[in-house]
Amino acid sequence: MISAIVPVALATMLNACTWVKTTPEGENIHVARPDEVVNCENKGELAVSLKSRVGGFERKPGKVAGELETMARNDAESMGGDTIVARSNVKEGKQVFGVYRCRT
Repeated sequence: MISAIVPVALATMLNACTWVKTTPEGENIHVARPDEVVNCENKGELAVSLKSRVGGFERKPGKVAGELETMARNDAESMGGDTIVARSNVKEGKQVFGVYRCRT
């Protein structure tokens, strides 16, 4: 019986974990829709990725998407941006974001 409980407990714990934390720089980055950046300076694209499967278990899609967004926010300032926009959907733990400078 214990051997049946351990995999379920492990999967539950993995899905509850958030491994990517927002940095102080990432806190200042706005997440926008494409129509909100039409008057902003395009700083380029940022591709982020992480493991969507851990220990043979598929992580919750919402957790993966949230962590990818956090990674993009954390990296956007290094490109001179203050705003990000998702340019692709999440696929196999990967996503592309546009980076923009909207605030002066």
